[in-house]
Amino acid sequence: RPVLVGTTSIEKSEAISALLKRRGIPHHVLNAKYHEKEAEIVAQAGRYKAVTIATNMAGRGTDILLGGNPKFLAADLVRRGAVDKAKANGSAFEAAREQVRRMLEYGLLETPDPDAYAAALAGVGRGCEEEHKKVVALGGLHILGTERHEARRIDNQLRGRAGRQGDPGSSRFYMALEDDLLRIFAGERLQRVMQKLGMEEGEAIEHAMVTRAIETAQKRVEAHNFEIRKHLLEYDDVMNTQRKIIYGERRKILEGENLKEDILAMADEVLDGFLALYTNPETYPEEWDLPGLTEAMGRIFGIEFAVPKAEVEDLTQALLKDTLLERVHRTYEEKEQTFGSETMRALERMVMLQVVDTQWKDHLLGMDHLKEGIGLRGYGQKDPLIEYKREAFEMFEAMEGRIKEQTVQYVFRIQLAPEGEAGPALAARPAGDGSRLRAGPVRHAAHAAPRPAPAHAPTAASPPAATPEAPIRPGKVGRNDPCPRGSGQKYKRCCGV
Repeated sequence: RPVLVGTTSIEKSEAISALLKRRGIPHHVLNAKYHEKEAEIVAQAGRYKAVTIATNMAGRGTDILLGGNPKFLAADLVRRGAVDKAKANGSAFEAAREQVRRMLEYGLLETPDPDAYAAALAGVGRGCEEEHKKVVALGGLHILGTERHEARRIDNQLRGRAGRQGDPGSSRFYMALEDDLLRIFAGERLQRVMQKLGMEEGEAIEHAMVTRAIETAQKRVEAHNFEIRKHLLEYDDVMNTQRKIIYGERRKILEGENLKEDILAMADEVLDGFLALYTNPETYPEEWDLPGLTEAMGRIFGIEFAVPKAEVEDLTQALLKDTLLERVHRTYEEKEQTFGSETMRALERMVMLQVVDTQWKDHLLGMDHLKEGIGLRGYGQKDPLIEYKREAFEMFEAMEGRIKEQTVQYVFRIQLAPEGEAGPALAARPAGDGSRLRAGPVRHAAHAAPRPAPAHAPTAASPPAATPEAPIRPGKVGRNDPCPRGSGQKYKRCCGV
């Protein structure tokens, strides 16, 4: 009878193979190390006296035919050039050639010589039929399991290799009390029972109680693995919810929707954040951080404003908000008139898409770092999942805030380059931000005719009243020294990147 030996790992399959070689038993090893030959080995595992050692992951999707698979045998003969068309039976050859024709028609076969394959198929077909009858008479394929897997499903898959499509077959599993499954989950209990029954070392045990103990151990392992997968899924659900929100925003951008209202809404939210940060309606206006608000408005919106000292005493947060909001909307309308509506919409989509992608990549990296160390919160008597959800929400809110602020900054600070100005166009980049939004120098093709520069070319630069750049000082600049360009960052974070 053909025998299929099931193992749980590559190491154990190789150990059994070494034992069989020592006894001089020919066999095949199927353990996913030689995946090119997997289908062929599995297909021939049902031949007379065939012995195959396999792991649970090997040979999926290939039927084991009792007596051998004539298609694989024919392909092997064609590969080795051992086909003698003259020896093929005439009627069998014609039937095989018709079968090959249909296989070629439906794309089920690739062979450089269809006639040679048909001759080989006709030649081995009769032998496979005779061998099939012989194997069926002996009882079919026998499955021999060297131990039980953690999941009963895998054991059933191994059993299912025999007795397929009406063929006979049998299966039998062998276990030891030292196997991992019994040692961890049922070893002590079974050992006590064996001692009470007076069982000797190495004596075979066949009892329904042992089978029930194994099933109970497998159910415990499956329940434990299920809880692990369920717990991981709860972590993945947090990330999936955030992903849906971000991908919804990206889809809206990519589909070319009008983002004007979204940009203005972002500008309003950024302005509200500045007012909440630098002003407080419960304190006197003299105590507000008006210089900080002035700096933030210039940095993000490119708007300069100052409150006369005589008017500070009568200033209210509502009045300040109305004034700044009117300035923000007026600035936006002026830019739209300057660039044109169509150009402004395209610019908004380009800016927002790049900002969203950059911030989302940084957020994913931060979420990975959070997930790696969140389990340590359990030592502080805190639920890691609850802490993960809370911090993930805070990180997502912070990312949304950065997206809005950077998008508003890029859109509002874009300026027209003066006529005749040459050189690359650089987009305004907020301090401390690692993202890039810049256009390189314009290069004309060699065959293109020279054209005069347009009177107005949309580009991004500093605000109109920005101070001139500090001259680059001579000598080598240290990595941790302030950047000589005056960006306020360290040299390694700016020009030293």
